[in-house]
Amino acid sequence: MHASTVRTLLIRGMLAGLIAGLFAFAVAYVGGEPSVDGSIAVEEAQAAQEAAHAGHGGGAEAEEEEVVSRSAQSTFGLATGVLVYGVALGGIAALAFSFALGRVGRFSPRATAALTAAAAFTTVYLVPFLKYPATPPAVGNPDTIGRRTTLFFLMILLSVLLGVAAVILGRRLAPRLGNWNASLAAGFGFVLVTGIAFAVLPANDDAVKAGFPAKLLWEFRLASLGVQVVLWVVFAVVFGYLAQKALAARTAAAEVPARVEAPAAG
Repeated sequence: MHASTVRTLLIRGMLAGLIAGLFAFAVAYVGGEPSVDGSIAVEEAQAAQEAAHAGHGGGAEAEEEEVVSRSAQSTFGLATGVLVYGVALGGIAALAFSFALGRVGRFSPRATAALTAAAAFTTVYLVPFLKYPATPPAVGNPDTIGRRTTLFFLMILLSVLLGVAAVILGRRLAPRLGNWNASLAAGFGFVLVTGIAFAVLPANDDAVKAGFPAKLLWEFRLASLGVQVVLWVVFAVVFGYLAQKALAARTAAAEVPARVEAPAAG
């Protein structure tokens, strides 16, 4: 694939990521922010209770002044974070699409975009999420946040590497087993090794404080999962359409000189 084509796909991938980020922001704002507000309220209530038990009574303590207001965090801040995240992942997924097109099977650009998005969602988010699910802010032990963050990114790296290994394995087995059986074997291998990693890696038992409402935690995690599903589904649809058009236009442009030279050759 020519560098100019890869550049075109990269730009369209970032655009698709931006559009997907808009949809993801809507889901995060509507479905996720209420649970975030609820977790903050729980934390504040626990802090007030601890202060009362420490002998400060119910007296008003000087509240720390917020550098950024909660309303700004839940609107502008959230939108900025989700959109930047969407653009970055869209660009990376577009590069992965450029490499995968024609190499993982005779799929159309739209089908390849869907497969790329599904693979990215599974390896970058779903697998790490199953081992280390998301938690609302101010819920975990602040003394272990560094350890928990390291474990989460380690799980992402391991998941991506296992996903790449599964694709390579599937391609090597395809000539002997056929595409379907090779895909099943590679998928089984991915699940098996991932399960072993789940058993070996330590759990984040202190990720959630004791007594935190289970319903609120479930709502936050479900919303977090929903944001990622919407992000990758919208990206797959939008980028698949844009990539199909871009590649079709390039193919048509490349065929024009051949058609012009054909009569002269005769």
